Amino acid sequence: MVAARCRHKWDRIVPAVGFPLGDWIDDHADCRHDLGRSGMAGSVEHPRPTDEEVRTAKESDLRQALAERIRVDPGRVFLTHGATEANGWLASFLAGPGATRERTLRVQFPEYPPFVDAFRAMGFRLAFARRAAAVGVISQPRNPEGDLWPADRFAAWAEGADQVVVDETFREFGGTPSLSSTGHPGWWTTGTFTKFFGADDLRVGFVIAPPEQSAAFAAFHANVVDHVPPYSVAGALATLRDQDRIARDVRAVLEPNRRAWSAAVHAPPPVAPVAFDRTDEDGRTLAERCVRASVLVCPGDLFGDPSGVRVCLTRRSFREDLAAYLDVRDRREVTGPGATGRPRRGRDGGPAGAAAPAAGR
Repeated sequence: MVAARCRHKWDRIVPAVGFPLGDWIDDHADCRHDLGRSGMAGSVEHPRPTDEEVRTAKESDLRQALAERIRVDPGRVFLTHGATEANGWLASFLAGPGATRERTLRVQFPEYPPFVDAFRAMGFRLAFARRAAAVGVISQPRNPEGDLWPADRFAAWAEGADQVVVDETFREFGGTPSLSSTGHPGWWTTGTFTKFFGADDLRVGFVIAPPEQSAAFAAFHANVVDHVPPYSVAGALATLRDQDRIARDVRAVLEPNRRAWSAAVHAPPPVAPVAFDRTDEDGRTLAERCVRASVLVCPGDLFGDPSGVRVCLTRRSFREDLAAYLDVRDRREVTGPGATGRPRRGRDGGPAGAAAPAAGR
């Protein structure tokens, strides 16, 4: 019954076309306090390739570098122009004539919307919880919740799905091995340079195929995916060579932000640079109140769960932005019979979120 309710909410709130989450963020890009963007662009810098590096860039070198980093055979690595494209091509491939059963899809909501919509656009329909499914799709670490499932929980969730596609867009933030390195049959992963590395301008993503399907996907990939431009290939290679410095810069930004968020919500800090804040107020209503105060967060209904909002921790100004968000969230005037008009109280009896500004000072 839970799965049926989630399916109804997702179909009702989020259409299978377009990118409502992207539209929401772009339409409010002028908000003073931006807690809507999940990448590190603007907070960390990746190296720019030299002219010589661009002239000599080879896709095979980038595939080899990624294979060594992820610890897989380079024959399993396929380049795309981003993780969203990678997920879309996988939806098309897995919907093809090699599919082993009807197009059923297992999803754990809340989930990143284009990931789900790519499969729905190819005719997959949501399966009931615990039922066998042709494909399971899931982000690890989770987007928008920010947590990383332990191996036993992931394996239990994946059981009964013929194929499992794991969006590892945020994997580098946790420093954990890719699930592709297990070589598990039927497990695919996708990744990108746009989040941890802040390399939005490069537009490089990738698919890691399971060993037994690498050859079939290679034939598909060769016919549908254009070559990645030499500048992007060279930039990605330079970024990988500079990954230790970038990692230090990312940690310098995120660690204080994670501590501030953890203090605000009295919960462990997220693994990914995102968190899902469930409140006693509808997420869409809260997000719209925030926008009116020039604070950008993302309503949860865009992820299939209207109970909260997604908050991103990627900006250097996060602690000031967080204080502005908490001020909007926790000073809501309560209306209706018996309303007092007083701010909502936190778990410790004080104003909710009151600890966060102090933690950020």
